[in-house]
Amino acid sequence: MGIKIGGQIEKVNGKEMNYSEFEHRYLAKNQPVVLSGLMDDWRACKDWVTKQGQPNLHFFSIHFGISKAQVADCDTRDFTDQKRVEMSVSDFVKHWLENSTQENSDGANNEANGLSVLYLKDWHFVKEYPEYLAYRTPQIFCDDWLNLYLDSYRMHTDPDTYQKDNEISCSDYRFVYMGAKGSWTPLHADVFRSYSWSANVCGKKKWLFLPPSQHHLVFDRNLKNCIYNIFDDVSETNFPGFKKAIWLECTQEQNEIIFVPSGWYHQVHNLEDTISINHNWFNAYNLSWVWDLLLRDYNEAKEYIEDIKDICDDFESLCQRNLAANTGMNFYDFFTFISRFALVNVVQLFHLHRDNENSMWNSTSTAQHLVLNLVSIRKIAIKMKAVGVSAADCGFFMDLKQTLDDPKFLKFCTGMSQTYGMIHKQTKWSCEMKKALMADFGGYGSSISTPEDLVKFIDYAAQKLGSTCSEENILLSKFDDA
Repeated sequence: MGIKIGGQIEKVNGKEMNYSEFEHRYLAKNQPVVLSGLMDDWRACKDWVTKQGQPNLHFFSIHFGISKAQVADCDTRDFTDQKRVEMSVSDFVKHWLENSTQENSDGANNEANGLSVLYLKDWHFVKEYPEYLAYRTPQIFCDDWLNLYLDSYRMHTDPDTYQKDNEISCSDYRFVYMGAKGSWTPLHADVFRSYSWSANVCGKKKWLFLPPSQHHLVFDRNLKNCIYNIFDDVSETNFPGFKKAIWLECTQEQNEIIFVPSGWYHQVHNLEDTISINHNWFNAYNLSWVWDLLLRDYNEAKEYIEDIKDICDDFESLCQRNLAANTGMNFYDFFTFISRFALVNVVQLFHLHRDNENSMWNSTSTAQHLVLNLVSIRKIAIKMKAVGVSAADCGFFMDLKQTLDDPKFLKFCTGMSQTYGMIHKQTKWSCEMKKALMADFGGYGSSISTPEDLVKFIDYAAQKLGSTCSEENILLSKFDDA
């Protein structure tokens, strides 16, 4: 069964686009795009590529060979994914080179030789080699809440959920991928329904995209199981809508970066030997997608184990543990995440107000960005309140004074300030502001442990900001509009 191609992904020169343009043209509209011109000064594009434009596998073996990563066998299915094993980078390179030598000597491809095509995926290169600056995240992708948060905190703190070596408890979502011609990734939407960007250091990829409005067409009649490979002979009985799906196609060349929007299903094939750098991320624009996915997965998990509810001492905790194990976070993790982000955004907003004597400070791009973040978090907190989420169940209380004294939070503040300073070219956070902020919030003594607490805190911050300046209260006005 052939697939219907309805168009190509737009390609633009990334050098000619600033953050605001990218935000309005692609981020806010949740549209894919391919960008060129953003990788010219990357060390990876020199060290990792031979003069002939091929992957410099010997470089990886010599410098990073002891590292271990997940390697997928592209010829073996394992439920909804490919079978994976852990392998050292040096062993992976050895397998790649041996297969390449045999293929070149007899002219047959790996499939004909009975050799597996392997694809190294999800290698946490940045965390393993922080001193080796292989690349810099392009400015337009810097508003990355997920990895910024994970640079200071773990996603899980529940000892029943968190395991140091558990892949789902990722230390970050910044990866290197390496695969020979013919390696591929089955149809999927990215973890958490996050955004992602993928940069081809060398090689060429073919992407097939399906927008969120057509997702139901690649699921079975019960909307439970998704198609594994869109180029298989897909059963019309099991997947009656598949023939109606209209795909967008893209060939990504070397030194091009593709932006994958939130919730878009995609399948990817390496047309040449390829190395890529990939980030998953989310921010204010797709925070609602993340919550909606968590809620859906929670309801499915709860329904699946409903029959043991009467004999389970703490059924809700079991549901949350299962949710974290299957999805990557649970309600408590997510609430902790947005609570800390609410505080860090309030800190930045008050710092911006104090640091600018200009009466028009609230119309700056930084102020508007921070307000957008808080409005988005407040909306999610209201949704979580309706579901009855309470992080107190897992022991989370965000006390203002304790949090501002926490070195992890100060590191978090500094990281966000650096990020937004780069995006908007504004004054960066200084730890000296902590005492002033304590004075600003001296009257707020409550801990945050429920979504209702979080909404009250954001509203308090808005009122406090309005009482200290003569301009329009931008936070409250945005809440009224929401």
